[in-house]
Amino acid sequence: MQPPRDPPRVVATAAAMDLLRKLRNANGALMMHQSGGCCDGSSPMCYPDGEFIVGDRDVLLGLLDLSLEVGQVRSALPAGDDAVAVWISGPQFEAWKHTQLVLDVVPGRGSGFSLEAPEGLRFLSRGRAFDGAELTALAEAVPLTGADVDSGAPLPVPSGPTVVAEAADACPVPPAR
Repeated sequence: MQPPRDPPRVVATAAAMDLLRKLRNANGALMMHQSGGCCDGSSPMCYPDGEFIVGDRDVLLGLLDLSLEVGQVRSALPAGDDAVAVWISGPQFEAWKHTQLVLDVVPGRGSGFSLEAPEGLRFLSRGRAFDGAELTALAEAVPLTGADVDSGAPLPVPSGPTVVAEAADACPVPPAR
């Protein structure tokens, strides 16, 4: 079996995509940032695009395409307000680089800084460890930093689906022994 070509570093559940579409319709273009800070800073945060200043060392995990449904794959970058850049702080990426971030949504109050705060839902990061073939494929795919994007580096097009029906589809629970 051929290893995947650059498996997506970020995927989102259908529920997270629905919430992102609702927030986009109310606020325009969006961006997400996952940091390792305190006080909800460890939660994925959703902002109007450009409202959060991306640092030179922040890493672009990928672009979510709000026009996609479960299992669909695009051959080009998402356009306009359908594109949601998902960033992670550099130190957090170093700790998580062996995992795929699965953006999910659960009931509860989000951070006051994140756009979903008044919705009665909050974004939640889940993680799935990449398998050996995926890690081999990713070893050659140097992730883009904020400095790279600022200097005009081309953005990567995901080679696989970035929307899953539920979090368990991306990170299944092992069977009980």
